[in-house]
Amino acid sequence: MKRRCLLALCCTALSAPAAHAYTAGELLEDCRAAESIYAGEKSGDPLVAVRGGRCIAYVAGFADGYAVSDYLADKVGIRLNAFCLPRDDELSARLVRAVVIHVERVPPNTTMSTATLVAGALAKAFPCPETLEGRK
Repeated sequence: MKRRCLLALCCTALSAPAAHAYTAGELLEDCRAAESIYAGEKSGDPLVAVRGGRCIAYVAGFADGYAVSDYLADKVGIRLNAFCLPRDDELSARLVRAVVIHVERVPPNTTMSTATLVAGALAKAFPCPETLEGRK
């Protein structure tokens, strides 16, 4: 009986739609606010700075998390190669722009997670060079 209840609970949890604390719509609006900050636009609304900062921090944190994963994968001989960020003084603004472009192209009520959207954006904007060699 306990097994059936546990199985039913697991199936219900797996079939329920995923709830995301940070939605695609919020990400898009936050990153648009970040773009206005990078463009030097002044706003009397203090939420613009907060929202823009949330986008910048989320995207930078995602990129840093990927870099750690890539580093650790390389230690065991695996090449992730999902995206390759250039060394660029304007990288933060370019990351934000890539996210805005990508998220604007997805359906408005997407259920994709923000992590999936950011991964897709960075993979499209910053593809790795194709190579069959391992890292050196």
